[in-house]
Amino acid sequence: MMRMDSNGKVLFIVHDIYQEDNYLPLGYGYMAAMLKKEGVDVKICCQDVFHYPNDELEKLFLKNNNYDLIGVGFMSARFKETILGLCETINRSKKDAWLVLGGHGPSPIPEYMLKKANVDVVTIGEAEETIVDLLKCKIDAGDLSKVKGIAYRENEEVIINERRKPIRDLDSIPFPEWSLFPMDRYTTCLKLYEASNDNKALGILTSRGCINKCNFCYRLEKGIRFRSIKNVIEEIEVLKENYGVNYFVMYDELFIFSKKRVFEFQDGLEQNDLKINFSCNARVDIFDDEVVNSLKEAGCQFINFGMESSDQKVLDLMNKNTTVDENIRAAEITNKAGVGFGLNFLWGNIGDTEESLKNNVKLTKKFNLYDDIRTIRPVTPYPGCDLYYEAIKSGFLSGPEDFFNKFKNSDLLTVNFTEIPEDRFYKLLFEANKELIIDYYIHTTKDMDSANKLINDFYNLYFKGYTKFRGARHFAKE
Repeated sequence: MMRMDSNGKVLFIVHDIYQEDNYLPLGYGYMAAMLKKEGVDVKICCQDVFHYPNDELEKLFLKNNNYDLIGVGFMSARFKETILGLCETINRSKKDAWLVLGGHGPSPIPEYMLKKANVDVVTIGEAEETIVDLLKCKIDAGDLSKVKGIAYRENEEVIINERRKPIRDLDSIPFPEWSLFPMDRYTTCLKLYEASNDNKALGILTSRGCINKCNFCYRLEKGIRFRSIKNVIEEIEVLKENYGVNYFVMYDELFIFSKKRVFEFQDGLEQNDLKINFSCNARVDIFDDEVVNSLKEAGCQFINFGMESSDQKVLDLMNKNTTVDENIRAAEITNKAGVGFGLNFLWGNIGDTEESLKNNVKLTKKFNLYDDIRTIRPVTPYPGCDLYYEAIKSGFLSGPEDFFNKFKNSDLLTVNFTEIPEDRFYKLLFEANKELIIDYYIHTTKDMDSANKLINDFYNLYFKGYTKFRGARHFAKE
């Protein structure tokens, strides 16, 4: 990285996702920490928490301030609904600042993003080092062609630079700059399994990446990298001491990577006399009694399993590299140990049938702990994932513009990869989710008015074009 002679000023904007249960955006926290280490003046506007309309954001953060960089990160699902309008607002008042987009949304399709959103730079992949070099370039009127990991426009031509290698030593990255966030809001807004009103919860990352390549998944970088357990324990201690966090949400795609690492994590907590609760995501293929008992002893309250399908053919076609038997075994072992868990299924992938949907519902009901309303979504071929390129190859999509024209909501079909006609597809999915919703309320509050309201929301989504629906877990918070 290049050292800056002048400090500079950067604004990150966390765009609104129109709900109250917000996860602290660690990407901004890590980039802010890297910039602060260089003496940069960094501000973060949390539109997700405070729900500033764009005109108010403009008044509060843009009109009377001069920045060098204004950064916005996002997932593809929010691009047309939120990001385009936000970019228009920023461009109106950014003065001499460079508007920079980053994250999973723009990284795989930088040319399209540069032109469509009229931005100055797109970062490609993880950007902790890139953002520092980019700011240096802006301040010193340097040569953008020398900054790795970006795309930009020059005389209407899009230039894509050499990709930056990801940071191998994750311990070298400073902890997120939590002081720039409204921590009282982020630590108290999540509803988590077995969490009391006294719990304060926050997300952390102990690793980056995954060993697998499911066809619906896009990652910023290849492979998997780990922080040391010592470094993770230090972060937990800081968050407990400074912010009272005692329930940790492990953001890792693959927190449970090996038995050895699970046991090391438990030992690290015990050796430092740390009592915490946490939730995590897991694959099922290394799951056994030893693993789940170690997680339980360490304080694990809940495990999310990405089972994806109850059909082995579909699992194989999506490159999941797991089996239906392993899925069922993991659920049974976790249930026997008394640890909470959730099963997550998608439908509409290559090879899916009416029968696979029925079996997804059957498995969800069989192992449902009713911690939350669990419904089934159709798979979406977001730009960058293998399924997106398969859709282009098969003639279902012509490119990013076509994707964003067809994508309306992650609970709706963007591309139908099955042999089931679309009208029947929605009829089947509606009946499946109606069954799961009724089953949930029968086993919990027995509030059938709420059940019927949610069922009606799904009906309006599937058949009446109501695309503002936020999913079953957020429907009451719009």
